[in-house]
Amino acid sequence: MSEVIYDTIIIGGGPAGAAATVYAARKKLKALLITSDFGGQSAVSSDIENWIGEENITGLELAKRLEKHVRRQHEIEVKMPEKVAAVAMNEGPNCIFEVHTDKGDTYRSKTLIIASGARRRRLNVPGENKFDGKGVAFCSTCDAPLFQDLEVAVVGGGNSALETVIDLLSYAKKIYLLIRQEEMTGDPITQEKVTKSPQVGIVKNAEVQEIIGDQMVTGLRYKDRKTHEVKELKVEGVFVGIGSVPNSDFIKNLVQTNENREIVINHLTAQTSKKGIFAAGDVTDDPFKQNNISAGDGVRAALSAYNYILNTKKYSPCAEKEE
Repeated sequence: MSEVIYDTIIIGGGPAGAAATVYAARKKLKALLITSDFGGQSAVSSDIENWIGEENITGLELAKRLEKHVRRQHEIEVKMPEKVAAVAMNEGPNCIFEVHTDKGDTYRSKTLIIASGARRRRLNVPGENKFDGKGVAFCSTCDAPLFQDLEVAVVGGGNSALETVIDLLSYAKKIYLLIRQEEMTGDPITQEKVTKSPQVGIVKNAEVQEIIGDQMVTGLRYKDRKTHEVKELKVEGVFVGIGSVPNSDFIKNLVQTNENREIVINHLTAQTSKKGIFAAGDVTDDPFKQNNISAGDGVRAALSAYNYILNTKKYSPCAEKEE
């Protein structure tokens, strides 16, 4: 265990974690950033059009810029690649948190900023695991070129699925977009790009039941949620784009989470239910999962952590009743 006690430990290298790190440095906090990589979920995006100040930027370039900005803060320590496995808190009056990583290291801090983001949600249907990498894919930026001149299905009606369809337009011969509801929920501009393409066929009220195949994917079965009829669609690839799951497992025993496993925060301060722990970005219950919002939330969390540290010089926070 390290003998150093940090002012704050920031967990995650996406827009929220990077912004929190930069602002922690500006407040001259003794800070440590722990992350498996930089960029968050957007690192695999081929074209980001809404990052403020950039008309177009790839996810990879955004990740590089975030890392470069963080590493310019020379007083900040960065542990990468490293992943947090668990967090504990001492029983004394000073609220010292212990962060345990997958490398067997333990770091201690007065505050935590959880910016661990989210991971891609799975369908959890028969065949999904069996054909993962054999026709089932989750990252269109990574895998779209593998489906050149093939017919594929994209599952989902939000931005994740719509962006997947757009990535596939340059490669796939035919793209079937399967949505559970009557209408898509993604951004109107992105919807327009998808619906205008003659390559795209939209299947509404479709609930995927099974992904089928032999050595590789040959199709899928879905239930029409209106008629309850089970139908089969012949495709050679299935892209899953149904959103994400918060990376909150390592902290759920210390802070309140909701039914979606998102960390519940005070949206004025980024404070969680546990004094000294703040959270920002896609891991929280903020309804708007956007890079720009995550960055702002990271700034808020860092400034709140700084104010919290100033106040702890006047009293013992762990002696206080939890909010």
